[in-house]
Amino acid sequence: MEKSKRLYIIGAGFAGRTLAAEIVKKKIFGEVVAFLDDDNEKIGKKIDNIPVLGPIKDVALLLRTNPADEAIIAIPEASREYLIELHSILKRAGFQKIRILPGISQIVDNDAHFIQTRSIDLQDLLGRNPITINLKESLSYVRGKRVLVTGAGGSIGSELCRQLLSGGAARLYMLGHGENSIYQIDRELRLLQEEGVGEKATLIPIIGELKDCDYIDYLLSKLKADAIFHTAAYKHVPMMEENPVAAIENNVFGTENLLKAAVKHGVKRFVHISTDKAVEPVSVYGISKYLCEQIVLDAGKNRQAESDTNFVIVRFGNVLGSRGSIVPLFQQQIEKGGPVTITHPDIRRYFMTISEACSLVLKTGGVGENGGLYLLDMGEPVRIRELAEQLIRFHGYEPETDIKIEYIGLRHGERMDESLLSKDEMPALTDYSRILQITRKTPNNLDINKLLDELRPVCKFDSNNPDAYRNSKQLLAILNQL
Repeated sequence: MEKSKRLYIIGAGFAGRTLAAEIVKKKIFGEVVAFLDDDNEKIGKKIDNIPVLGPIKDVALLLRTNPADEAIIAIPEASREYLIELHSILKRAGFQKIRILPGISQIVDNDAHFIQTRSIDLQDLLGRNPITINLKESLSYVRGKRVLVTGAGGSIGSELCRQLLSGGAARLYMLGHGENSIYQIDRELRLLQEEGVGEKATLIPIIGELKDCDYIDYLLSKLKADAIFHTAAYKHVPMMEENPVAAIENNVFGTENLLKAAVKHGVKRFVHISTDKAVEPVSVYGISKYLCEQIVLDAGKNRQAESDTNFVIVRFGNVLGSRGSIVPLFQQQIEKGGPVTITHPDIRRYFMTISEACSLVLKTGGVGENGGLYLLDMGEPVRIRELAEQLIRFHGYEPETDIKIEYIGLRHGERMDESLLSKDEMPALTDYSRILQITRKTPNNLDINKLLDELRPVCKFDSNNPDAYRNSKQLLAILNQL
């Protein structure tokens, strides 16, 4: 950033003061002109020679801002309602650039850094009030340990890596098959380290395919990982409908390969990330994730006495802002002037912010029992039309007047509403906020190993059954028996 930039820090608490001290010390980000705060005990005073102005809603409108001025919201514990109010105030005050520190769950010991700030976006203003999770406490089970994250370049995987870095993992293995995405998260974490975020974890980027059984076995024999967070999967519903064999090969057999290698090489904790689309699935993607759940549940149920691997599943719905979610698509459509396309005016989905989902995943990974299936409390489902309207207004336009909304109909594999539980599942409260444990009313009689044996020749060439290889009709016939 240019040295001439004037910075206003919103919040004169510990995070704001730490941020200001770093900016003053480095002298490269700009000049901290003032703190804005609502605390009467601070207003009118100076902190480290920086004036504290307030109340925010009054003083912000009196500021003479220019396009180079920037506001930084440094209130990690702020509620969504308050952030919405702050965003509106700062926009009316003329701030074109508004940055924000991450949620409280990502700040360890109040240690805030400028590099952690980013431009505020819609996901910061949606969803529920953030839950306060002490990362250092939650991640005590991986502190000083070796941790492998699959799909580390994806939205969930990369956020897990950020929080694991802050939580004290000793070695962080970032596995993915996309060279660019793994490069990006590796580079980001190294920059965070350079700026003092987290501890001295050793970062190791790894390019590889879960589908390659021999490679995964070899890899885990070398890594000596203590814990695995398995987020990797093909996720795009319509695309997987067009490529069903790839979905089963990557998601199902990739999970089987990873799980078997984890058991063989003494991984202590295996945390599998699942989705609401695995509940009574109607798409190939959903079926693939349902089968992954069954593979992990079966491993937990049949864990050998000599094995101390704990298998945990965490299921949740959509996350705001992920690469495969509708929010980036809506943003692209708005930027080109619309229309914003929605499948149906009444379609609804459960949403959670990426940071909250990952904090709860990491918490569940530590407290979950072997063979446990856990559900993150997603709150109430959100009507997609309302989400689109909020996003249009966030960008300064009016729905239908400036940006049109069009309905394109449900695509194959989609349904109006997603359920977080099947008819045979019951949620039970745990000792931890927003984490539920799922139990079944009746036993699941699916013979997962028999089913996998039927699917195997479709995904892996078998000279004794060559006609099955890549035969999507045969694959769908097998899946339709479920």
